[in-house]
Amino acid sequence: MHGPGIGTYHEEEALGKAYDARLVKRLWQYMRPYKGRIMLSLFFLLILSGFQLLQPYLVKRAIDEHILAGELRGLMLIVGIFFLAIIGEFFFGFLESLITSKTGQLVVFDLRIKIFRHLMTLSSRFFDRNPIGRLITRLTTDVEALEEMFAYGVVTILGDILKLVAIVVILFAVDFKLSLVTFAIVPFLLISTMFFRLKARDAFRAIRLTLARINSVLHENITGMGIVQMFSRERANRRQFEQVNDNLLGSQLRSVFYESGLSALVEFIGSVGLALILWYGGGQIVRNTLTFGSLVLFIQLVERFFEPIFSLSQQYTIMQSAMAASERIFKLLDSKDVIEDSPQPAPLDAVHGKIEFRNVGFGYKPDEPVIRDVSFKIKPGEKIAIVGATGAGKTTLIKLLTRMYDVTAGSILIDGKDIRGVDKHLLRRNIGMVLQDVFLFSGDIDYNIRLGNEALSPEMVKAAARKANVDAFINRFPGRYREPIKERGKNLSSGERQLISFARAFAYEPKILVLDEATSNVDTTTEILIQQAVRQLMQGRTSIVIAHRLSTIQGVDRIFVMHKGQLVEEGTHSELMKRQGIYYRLYLLQYKEQEASSPRPRPASPRKPPTVVKTSRMDGGSDSD
Repeated sequence: MHGPGIGTYHEEEALGKAYDARLVKRLWQYMRPYKGRIMLSLFFLLILSGFQLLQPYLVKRAIDEHILAGELRGLMLIVGIFFLAIIGEFFFGFLESLITSKTGQLVVFDLRIKIFRHLMTLSSRFFDRNPIGRLITRLTTDVEALEEMFAYGVVTILGDILKLVAIVVILFAVDFKLSLVTFAIVPFLLISTMFFRLKARDAFRAIRLTLARINSVLHENITGMGIVQMFSRERANRRQFEQVNDNLLGSQLRSVFYESGLSALVEFIGSVGLALILWYGGGQIVRNTLTFGSLVLFIQLVERFFEPIFSLSQQYTIMQSAMAASERIFKLLDSKDVIEDSPQPAPLDAVHGKIEFRNVGFGYKPDEPVIRDVSFKIKPGEKIAIVGATGAGKTTLIKLLTRMYDVTAGSILIDGKDIRGVDKHLLRRNIGMVLQDVFLFSGDIDYNIRLGNEALSPEMVKAAARKANVDAFINRFPGRYREPIKERGKNLSSGERQLISFARAFAYEPKILVLDEATSNVDTTTEILIQQAVRQLMQGRTSIVIAHRLSTIQGVDRIFVMHKGQLVEEGTHSELMKRQGIYYRLYLLQYKEQEASSPRPRPASPRKPPTVVKTSRMDGGSDSD
């Protein structure tokens, strides 16, 4: 059984039948802003080609008019012009390469920014369906393939084609019959190139597909390394990775085979062409119908003729890699799985915190409803708890409230306004989300509290930290608020991460607070600090607690009981216990579990409060209910 990282990638494999011309047309949209640079680079390339083609002609003149004729007068002039042609070739080659490379970097910079911005607009549904490794591949490996094409492919291909045309014209002008003999091998070259072209394209598509799989496997195993080692999965996961890596090796070897075959074929055909020139051209020299200098000119031009052909074969490899990458990039950019704002969003000023669910229905899949006809009202400042078994729909309700998903039936209102008619960013700025899993970014403590909000002054950040009881431990660090934080806060304890997340909530001052009650353990001192922060944070705010331990929510105003996507019970703790319904059974079940794990009576452990993060910077907590 394969893990998600090695599963089937139907969407990836469905790609690869796109028409290259369509892809090139779309890629041109990103090159168009730099068409001036491209034209200048092409102009320099034409001058460069002129200097390159001038050199064989100068050699012909030197042989026919001076060396064979024994006339040294004027030879130094030709040598001087030849030397200037070499200098011109170097100078314009440098300029062309510099401008082309810089243009390619600028185009790729714009494309990478557009992809990242597009990712920021996509809904949670999209990220639930797509492995992170695949998305990372789009921004790294695939963009790098396009970078090579933009930097070296486009202008070089145009220059090579123009050089081929110029060489053909010169050759036919020098000797028509010898040119016909020389180009008799061209049809064979074209047929062979088409064969390798089709094979190479399939190989490059397979490489892109397998690279995406490898990135997913790597991301999954590295982020989950603790679980892998805890359950002794190293050997099994190593075999899984070796399997995918072996598939990549096979695809790459096929690509190398066809690329090497095409290069060798071009060289072979070039050698055959030179042999034909020596055979037919030598006979013409013997019959005095062709000069020796013209034969040398022919040989040099034919060698230069096959140089751009060989270059084009290499550029074809680059282009096929880029086409395979662009197919997937445009597939991502064409994704429309976004939460759309209303064309004229309603203002959401001075939020009081009144929440209403009206006959709300939702399903992650059209034929599989998760939430069914849920209705309730929460008054401003009221504190309610949502309870239920795993999969009951608790977390889904919060995702709908914050518009991570949109309802498929009914409506959700805040202060009487349908949230679908409100700007989603403004909505989320007024809702504080408290998750079990605290997500901290690489940076310093100050950044992780303010999350890039420059409107928060240093004094406001410190005030929020004091309210969250985190100021004392921050000041123990050498860098204090500038103390570096490693990826996901790995250099901090669980309690320290939770306290920082509370400081975030205090800094943003949400009108509505959602607490996903944490279940992990922290030390007693930290837990007391967290409890104090929770009580202060909930004051004066509409608060919703996703409860896992029923013993911790008895003091809320009301309790909502979810069961299989429906709101089945509502009331206070005492009211629900008297009804002896689902809440009653859940409470007794937890009580029995606590008794079984505690053979001797002891004081109940203090409540471990949740952790906070603003929903405008969602931490991406668990989707499980």
